[in-house]
Amino acid sequence: MTIDYFTEIKSKGNESESTFKIEGEMVSKTKVRVLRIISRMNVGGPAIQITGLMNSLPKAEFEQVLLYGYCSPNELDYLDEHSIRVECIRLEGFGRSISLLSDFKVFLKIREFIRTFEPDIIHTHTAKAGFLGRLAALTSMKQQIRVHTFHGHLLRGYFSPAKTRLLVGVERFLAHFTNSLVSVGSQVRDELLSRKIGNKEKYEVIGPGLEIGDIPSRKSALQTFEIPDGKFNVTWIGRAVPVKSPHRIIEIAKECQNKGLQAQFICVGDGPLLGELKEIAKNFELPMIFLGWQSDIERILSLSDLVVLTSENEGTPVSLIQAQMAGIPVLTTDVGSASEVMIHEESGYCLTYSAQEFANKIEILDKDTVLRNSFGAAGKRNAQKYFSLGRLVNDHAELYRNLVNQSNS
Repeated sequence: MTIDYFTEIKSKGNESESTFKIEGEMVSKTKVRVLRIISRMNVGGPAIQITGLMNSLPKAEFEQVLLYGYCSPNELDYLDEHSIRVECIRLEGFGRSISLLSDFKVFLKIREFIRTFEPDIIHTHTAKAGFLGRLAALTSMKQQIRVHTFHGHLLRGYFSPAKTRLLVGVERFLAHFTNSLVSVGSQVRDELLSRKIGNKEKYEVIGPGLEIGDIPSRKSALQTFEIPDGKFNVTWIGRAVPVKSPHRIIEIAKECQNKGLQAQFICVGDGPLLGELKEIAKNFELPMIFLGWQSDIERILSLSDLVVLTSENEGTPVSLIQAQMAGIPVLTTDVGSASEVMIHEESGYCLTYSAQEFANKIEILDKDTVLRNSFGAAGKRNAQKYFSLGRLVNDHAELYRNLVNQSNS
């Protein structure tokens, strides 16, 4: 068997660029072959989950390949800082933006790869990869098991009503030809079912699973970013795009300033709204620090007293899990499966958005060290119990085994 693409490859910890080529019988016929597809590996929840799965699924049982695309100019590629120890093929023209010509070429490449690699399972992640990958699988003239993961959904906060209706129609169609639909949370699943995307029997709820590294000292982290000490640090992590509602952190900062709180806001991330946010913060002289994208999440967490999420729509927010793993309280809007990640009034607060109410909670946690420590400890126990990488890997391995057994029966 020969697969020969002139693409960028990152595999087995090797970060260099080369041609991906498999010759002879390198792909074991005794293993379950899994082809995983995502449009881009930008820093965020899906990339973290995929990296954990690719590195940790039992290699004696599963043979894996990842097809992925390119990040936007204002995004960091997660694989620039984190290696995957299996074959990863980056397809030219594959990315988040829609281009009929480029996307058609990517579709053909994926279909050709499916025909040559002959995966037992094709597992797609996020909307665009789900569309191109499942369509390529359907037209490949090969038999395979098809799995798609909804790391969230695009049914609210992304598109106009007309485009959303089109998206729903496409997802309903593809669901008919998908063996298993994976949702990262029960709330996300229920919202998809309410739009008649698939049926409940097809869904598996598999929450995120991850691990974080050692947390450095607060002092060293503050020195790295030249941030003054002695203030209550409220950290917002995410893409500066409308669905993440980053303008809300501005509103919250204004409310805290009006209250006379000694809080400063650390914003981590990039995106098209970042310039506007910086300008507003400057005009109102708000205590806000913008760090852009940062790959060292442990260093960010070490300087944080509270992690805040302000999104209008979410899947299962990984930033909240990471914060809890580091023993940091969280404050979040009640969207998507956020309420499944943390425990309201035990590891933080999950609220309907109100700048005043968010500021009130920040004031409480700023002044009550005992409560803050209690929230942090409870969050750490919660994250370690329910959102470990080992649990994520075991859940997926069991799903794949069941699907293979069903297909062979």
